[in-house]
Amino acid sequence: MEETTLNNDILAKLSDKFGEKVTAVSEPYGMLTFATTKDVIVNVLSFLKEELKFNFLTDITAVHYPGKDHGIAVVYHLNNMVEKVRIRIKVFISEQNPTIQTATTVWKGANWMERETYDLFGVKFEGHPDLRRILNMDDLGVHPMLKQYPLEDPNRVDKKDEFFGR
Repeated sequence: MEETTLNNDILAKLSDKFGEKVTAVSEPYGMLTFATTKDVIVNVLSFLKEELKFNFLTDITAVHYPGKDHGIAVVYHLNNMVEKVRIRIKVFISEQNPTIQTATTVWKGANWMERETYDLFGVKFEGHPDLRRILNMDDLGVHPMLKQYPLEDPNRVDKKDEFFGR
């Protein structure tokens, strides 16, 4: 089946099931991408796994959009290996209260991916069986992938403009 036709079929089934909760649909490089809300994300993921055979959770990550209303996007990449099709789901959450339901109820393998996303972006996955840092020290008081820190230390002597001809 042609990729666009398959994506249209998937989108039609998602729209029938979840209606207006499926938004911002696009197909960058042929990959069906859409946004949904955090109140239905576990239902969407379950539907994709059980009904549409997206049985492989490739990745969970996040993107920080400083200064925007939505703040942080939690991004899920799924793969249907039978149909050889991938899909991307985005859920935009508040930067002030970065919480979302865990996907470990759908895929046990989401455990470490969610821990990594928590560690780097500070997203709290409600219902996660063991949400703690996985890459950084436990006493690190920041989440390093959030864009809320200066890019360079102004006190470094090896970063003076005259050393770079500026």
